[in-house]
Parts: sequence; structure tokens; C-alpha cells
Amino acid sequence: MRITKYAAIDIGSNALRLLISNVIEHKKETITLKNSLVRVPIRLGQDAFTTGIISRNNIKQLSRSMKSFKNLMKVHDVKNYLAFATAALREAKNGKYVIDRVKKKSGINIQIIDGKKEARIISNSNVFDGIDPNKTILYVDVGGGSTELSIIKNKKTLKSTSFKIGTVRLLNDGVDNETWIMAKKWVITNTKPFTNIFLLGTGGNINKLYKISNNNENKPLTYRKLRKIYKNLNSLSYEERIIKFALNQDRSDVIIPATELFLKIFEWSGAKEVYVPRVGLSDGMIKELYKKLN
Repeated sequence: MRITKYAAIDIGSNALRLLISNVIEHKKETITLKNSLVRVPIRLGQDAFTTGIISRNNIKQLSRSMKSFKNLMKVHDVKNYLAFATAALREAKNGKYVIDRVKKKSGINIQIIDGKKEARIISNSNVFDGIDPNKTILYVDVGGGSTELSIIKNKKTLKSTSFKIGTVRLLNDGVDNETWIMAKKWVITNTKPFTNIFLLGTGGNINKLYKISNNNENKPLTYRKLRKIYKNLNSLSYEERIIKFALNQDRSDVIIPATELFLKIFEWSGAKEVYVPRVGLSDGMIKELYKKLN
């Protein structure tokens, strides 16, 4: 048996994540198990989607976080890592400067990836475990800056796209009417050929919504139940949501536009249920890294 530790750093629009996983090779089988997950609430999208420039303070906070992540990886004896940045650094005018600055301060090499690569990497994780492969899936990943959509059947991606519709962007009224029209048209057009479609949702908000639902594990969340949760959340103040549902401060505001977006996609697609696997970009990155090195 051989156990190797790999790490994935996901630099999103609402937060940073460090995932450390054990990759266990035994005989002809390879198993990936989560070892440690650290989340740091730095909202880079607040800068990127309003002023277009990542602020000095957030560059400093990002550099500090990367230094800490590097030390944690040393302590865990991580063999190798990937660090990917998505919408916020992709769109920031000083994105390249930020990456260069962070590398100089922390030694962490960050790569900016586009929405399609992001969707592909997430779909490489164990998102389909426990789901009938014959089902037609509309895969939905809602982030702080963008939403990735894919039509999947028999674990094969038939269509895929990315829209600049994300929770941090929505909080700042950063999504124009044309983008909404395009997203709605894409969903309706690409789900129309299928009589029965299911959603598969990833991202911090849908994971939290699933937890709030108290559903049995692996059981999909229905449109009706999600609508009920939304009404409950929306009736409360920002502070009340933190207390009642044990939400982080940076989750309590974005969870509202995230739920509204999922409800819209339900309505456009005609789906009745959403599967919520507990995986995301970081999990797919670990698989990508292992595949690259072996």
C-alpha cells in the first residue's frame, strides 16, 4: 500500500480553500480520501466585479493566506499541489500583478483558469457517484463570479457553457438583463430535447442549502422543498440567518441570490429535483494532479 498526499488551492470570488487529500494506492485500486479542508473568507469578487481592481488589503490577505497554506502543506508532507484561480482574478485588471505578487511573497504558483476548464475539472470529481448514468443531468456549479452549466448523459458532457452570473456579482447588481436572457435561452434550448431532466448542483451555497433541508444523504432535494427553504431564509435578516442556520458571515448574504438562481434554473429546465454531491473544484483538482503525475 502507498499513501501520498496532494493538495488543491481553490481561489474563488467569495473565499479561498485548501484541500489536502490522501491518495491511497492498494493493489490495482486507487482511493482518494479527504484529509483536511481549510476555508478563508476573502471576497476578491467584491473588488473584481465593482472597481475591476483587487485592493491592496485583499492582495495582502491573499498573500498571508497562501503563506499559511504553504506551511500547512509542509506540515502535512504534501507531495505536490495545484493552485487555481477563477472568475475574480480572471476578470481583475491587475490579476497578473496579483499572481506575481503572491508568488513573490509566498512561493505559491497560481494559475488562472477559464469557466470551461473549471466545469471540466469539477465533472472529473466523484459528482456522479450514486446517480443512475441513464439519467439526463443539467450540471450547475454556482460560484461567486460565474455559473457553469453542462448537459450530461451517461457521464458524457453533451453541451457546456459558462455565464457571468455569480452570487457576489449578483449582490453588486453586476448581471445585466442580456446575460439573464442568454442563460435562460441556453437552459431552455438545451434541456428541451429531454423529457425528464435532473439537476446536479455543486458549490458552497447548494451544499449549505442541502444541509439546511435535513434530507437523508444521497436523496435529491426537491424544487418544492428548496422554495420553502428560500421563503424561510428570505423572511429573516442577515443577522438572523447567521444565528438560526449557523451560517458564516460571508455565506449569509450570498445564499439568497444563490437560491434564487437555482430556483430559476429549476423553472427554465422543468427539473423537479437536484442532486447535491459533497464535492467541488478542489476534489477535481486532486484527481487532475494525480493523473498528471502518474
